Amino acid sequence: MTAIPIRRALLSVSDKTGIAELGQALARSGVELVSTGGTAKALREAGLTVSDVSDLTGFPEMMDGRVKTLHPKVHGGLLAVRDDPAHAAAMEEHDIDAIDLVVVNLYPFEATVAKGARRDEVIENIDIGGPSMVRSAAKNHAYVTIVTDPRDYAELIAALENEGGATSLDFRQSCAAKAFAATAAYDGAIASWFAFADQNERFPATLPITLKRAGDELRYGENPHQAAAFYAATAPEARGIGQAEQVQGKALSYNNLNDADAALELVSEFRDAEPTVVIVKHANPCGVATAATIEDAYAQAFACDTVSAFGGIIALNRALDQATARAIAAIFTEVVVAPDADEGARAVFAAKKNLRLLLTGELPDPARDGLAAKSIAGGWLVQSRDNGRLGDLKVVTRRQPTAQELADCRFAWTVAKHVKSNAIVYARDGATAGIGAGQMNRLESARIAAWKAKDAADKAGWAEPRTIGSAVASDAFFPFADGLLAAVEAGATAVIQPGGSIRDDEVIAAADEAGLAMVFTGMRHFRH
Repeated sequence: MTAIPIRRALLSVSDKTGIAELGQALARSGVELVSTGGTAKALREAGLTVSDVSDLTGFPEMMDGRVKTLHPKVHGGLLAVRDDPAHAAAMEEHDIDAIDLVVVNLYPFEATVAKGARRDEVIENIDIGGPSMVRSAAKNHAYVTIVTDPRDYAELIAALENEGGATSLDFRQSCAAKAFAATAAYDGAIASWFAFADQNERFPATLPITLKRAGDELRYGENPHQAAAFYAATAPEARGIGQAEQVQGKALSYNNLNDADAALELVSEFRDAEPTVVIVKHANPCGVATAATIEDAYAQAFACDTVSAFGGIIALNRALDQATARAIAAIFTEVVVAPDADEGARAVFAAKKNLRLLLTGELPDPARDGLAAKSIAGGWLVQSRDNGRLGDLKVVTRRQPTAQELADCRFAWTVAKHVKSNAIVYARDGATAGIGAGQMNRLESARIAAWKAKDAADKAGWAEPRTIGSAVASDAFFPFADGLLAAVEAGATAVIQPGGSIRDDEVIAAADEAGLAMVFTGMRHFRH
């Protein structure tokens, strides 16, 4: 059969949003309502006639509500193949009536975890009867309609009106697909909690990942011939681009999202610092600066590479103000990410209808735990997030760094962590002077960063590039002295690097000969 009339509905929901209105719509269509506990109470308070599940099963709800729908008269009414003579005979023999519609949403497991509930409360919020009914109804969607999301109630009501109190097979198939996705996500959340929170496993034997598509498919992926979509994390505590509010601008593309994430991750490193601005192009920072005001920070970050900033992504660690918005709007910018924006800034951007403005509220914690995953042919690589922080620095040269050099070393190191390897970053007075990213050897990264700094100075009309008197950060050790000597040639006076090369002594000797101050971190930050 294609169209199945809805004569009896079983409603049992944790989230009561819209349930009274749905019940009223079903009652107007002459549907018999069967319900449980709190849902039955809500329906009766709306003036509806409702039968209890206990009337259907002949058993009362028991064991604090743990056992109420796990019964043959419920699941027989859901799973029976209506036009199978043997099934029909079993229904008649055991006095089982068909259930045509199931409306269920599940105990709030994730919300319970998110509020920091004790273990026993978390366990009690693992729904058993709900998923069982959902799966039974979804499996038998040839005859049964299953709805699991209050946002789909309006669609259900419209479907019933269009089909004269029945539902079409296409509608039931769509509902079944959503239902199985809902129970899979629910079980995934439970499995994740057990693995990570309860059992404290870093890499469980089975890794459950639950994501939900955010909106429609993207126009295309990294390139126009690639299809793409964005899936957002579903955990209530998730913070990032996936949870940001888009205030204005056209739809975000795959590359917009990827670059905006890179910008947000880096600016979050400075969430407790002075006003800081990050400019990103193709997932690499092309300018970063900290200053007394967010407007000054933008000007200094932009000066690092005025060419690459065109069509870039900008992230701020402070609310966007009108003056900074005007400066940003002076060139073509794809996306701006900020915790907030004042009315003046919003008004400036309103004249740039294609510019996307994303507001994140509180910035993510850069030290947060979590997993990072990357697909490869035939599988996934999974690792813990790179949330390593600078500890004590080891001075390895004869000369100690000055306080300013040390501050610039720390700044450059923080930026280098977010630059594709091999990464070299020159910084002076809280601003990047030159960035070399993604080269196959460290020497070329050092040279490119120095060349970009000189080009920036030429464009700005400065007497010298900002690499003169700068600190230089290398995301991994210098395997030879040549990369360090390139930094010396560019005018750097201090170096920060992990150390650990078999040629450390050679590199240290070169630094001493050049009069540099060099510190080792003992930690590298490859970013591929």
